[in-house]
Amino acid sequence: MQYYYGDKMPLRILDEGEFWKLQETEHTDVIRALVPNLEQPFVDALKAWEQALARTQATFVRYIELVGRMGYSVTPEVYKQIMDLVLFAMRQSEQFIRLLNQLGTESAAMKNNPTAITVLNHIRRESEYFIGIAQALLSARCMSPNDR
Repeated sequence: MQYYYGDKMPLRILDEGEFWKLQETEHTDVIRALVPNLEQPFVDALKAWEQALARTQATFVRYIELVGRMGYSVTPEVYKQIMDLVLFAMRQSEQFIRLLNQLGTESAAMKNNPTAITVLNHIRRESEYFIGIAQALLSARCMSPNDR
């Protein structure tokens, strides 16, 4: 993600979070579709993750709408809430990756499906990419209203 969005940076942060949480939500369905004989505990875990990730994505959407209503002038309080959401989303992605790793090592159905392993590795890399974006944003605290 580029850092030259100026006063629109909080909205850009929210757009990134919304996009990646939607991706992760869809990835739970992709895995289930690609491995129809996936063990039931993993199916149940993926369904639960689908709901959790969708809730986080919806939270990003609510903040996008809020920032729009604020005329893109974000208060320090709202900015902190956005950064807290990014931190939560990053930690959620880290936990989601733990499930992906568990799928790759413990699921016989997954291990016996080379295509599914390839897709699983791709999904993991995408979640890792989001984590990298989130870490960069959180460490830089770019364009904080307090820094203007």
